Amino acid sequence: MQARQFIDILGADFYTGVPDSQLKALCSCLLRRYGVDPKHHVIAANEGNCAALAAGYHLATGKVPVVYMQNSGEGNIVNPVASLLHDDVYGIPMIFVIGWRGEPGVKDEPQHVYQGRITCQLLKDLGIDYTIVSPETTVEEAEQAMEGFRAQLAQGRDVAFIIRKEALTDSGKVENRNRRTLIREDVIRTIAACSEGDPIVSTTGKASRELFEIREQRGEGHENDFLTVGSMGHASSIALGIASQKEQTTVWCIDGDGAALMHMGALAVIGACRPDNLVHIVIDNEAHETVGGMPTVSPAIQLAGIARDCGYAYTAEIDTMEALVSELKAARARKQLTFLQVHCALGSRKDLGRPTTTPKQNKAAFMKRLAEEA
Repeated sequence: MQARQFIDILGADFYTGVPDSQLKALCSCLLRRYGVDPKHHVIAANEGNCAALAAGYHLATGKVPVVYMQNSGEGNIVNPVASLLHDDVYGIPMIFVIGWRGEPGVKDEPQHVYQGRITCQLLKDLGIDYTIVSPETTVEEAEQAMEGFRAQLAQGRDVAFIIRKEALTDSGKVENRNRRTLIREDVIRTIAACSEGDPIVSTTGKASRELFEIREQRGEGHENDFLTVGSMGHASSIALGIASQKEQTTVWCIDGDGAALMHMGALAVIGACRPDNLVHIVIDNEAHETVGGMPTVSPAIQLAGIARDCGYAYTAEIDTMEALVSELKAARARKQLTFLQVHCALGSRKDLGRPTTTPKQNKAAFMKRLAEEA
């Protein structure tokens, strides 16, 4: 089914969400139709944020909004669904469109397997009726499903479409670019060198994949790196937990703009704890690149300034390799809570692989390495 046909079937004029690779066709179609416009289409920081934003839209208009997300985002919507939207509370109707990563029987990455297994059950537990859209689903079948949902929406209940891999297609193309010149993989390679064997916590997506391959290329082990393959937005909090217990060790966090924005409250907590052995690096390419390159709101704000106001002792913005090397070396010697915002271009190698070790193997090797620290 074409994404534009699916959008027409939903019949909504307000969409908000966090991009997902399963929903790339939908996101591209929305960008062509609406762009990024607070009246019609908002790419938000996290899925709970989306649900609340959509609730506000309904309160203002009386219309039914659409929230799109990867199924990993179900965890972020539990609170607003249960305590705001549910018909036992305010009864605010909403259509959720959920990309089904880790669907049972479909090969996927380890961080998606359990989430994929519980995707439908979570919706049942939340009282959300759903239908599954497959590549074989016809326009007529989707229309019938939507028609069946209308009575529930009219009663203030939420419904969901679960989107299987390749269920939505799109003949158009939207390409997001920026004017930055640094390449993320080169940035990560430089961080790995300048960290000199210190522990690194890297965020979900291509950043962790690139760090893994950089170690392979250099013939190094992976025991210094914790690859946060899932749990988007939480790498910096993991790094804080490590830094607080290993006070004599410099801990590096490789973050992304989309991840940092998703749970930006972590900046305030880190700033309040003020560990002098944590170097927090946000590689900012102004996009959710791993899931299709949809834009983030980072160009509209100053992450380094926010970190400074949250209590980070030293902050800087970087857009050249010379500045990066200088700031990394200074950060290791400084012994102060540091935040570096590194502006870089979108893009990655087409042959970029994935970690060949399991998450549990990664954890065991990393914990063994940390046990050797004071």
